[in-house]
Amino acid sequence: MDFNNLPTQETIDQTIKSLQDKGYNVIVTENGAEALEKIKTLIPQGASVMNGASITLETIGYTELLKSGNHNWNDLHANIVEENDPEKRKQLRKESVLSDYYLGSVHAVTQDGQMIIASNTGSQLPHVVFTSPNLIFVIGTQKIVPNLDEAMKRLEEYVFPLEDKHMQTLYKQGSNISKLLIFKSESPMMGRKINIILVKEKLGF
Repeated sequence: MDFNNLPTQETIDQTIKSLQDKGYNVIVTENGAEALEKIKTLIPQGASVMNGASITLETIGYTELLKSGNHNWNDLHANIVEENDPEKRKQLRKESVLSDYYLGSVHAVTQDGQMIIASNTGSQLPHVVFTSPNLIFVIGTQKIVPNLDEAMKRLEEYVFPLEDKHMQTLYKQGSNISKLLIFKSESPMMGRKINIILVKEKLGF
């Protein structure tokens, strides 16, 4: 299948239902600008926020919003960057996994509501798996695939080559699929809030 094509409305509707059946809060927007406005309504004033590197978040303007300081959130990443002492910066990185909100995207989402996230370092995975009580995933609907087999194909055959090239351009070294998370469901006993913003345009890889 072509992993960069937008799906039919029927496919989107099926995916929404599957995600909602898992207890997730699903929001659908027509474009990235609408997605950014939704994010602003989801994160309360004073909440601590952290995010991983994400072309999706860059594209919709979230990364620039954080850098501008034109918000009322506690930007933990900015705190890390602004700290010059190596030991204090290391400690801030550890503490950042306890952010109130973590924002990111996924590499594929299946029609039955499973998501996969690959990482080279694994730095974003603690937030996603356990530590942050609120997650916000912004996902372009071109990332919807029929099943996990196709999700893995999307990751390995489509996403990874693009990400590897992107990292070579930025840092003169490639990437790797070192760690892989299959997000099947969230246990209700954890009391975490999983927010998924499906955007009906192509975002990220």
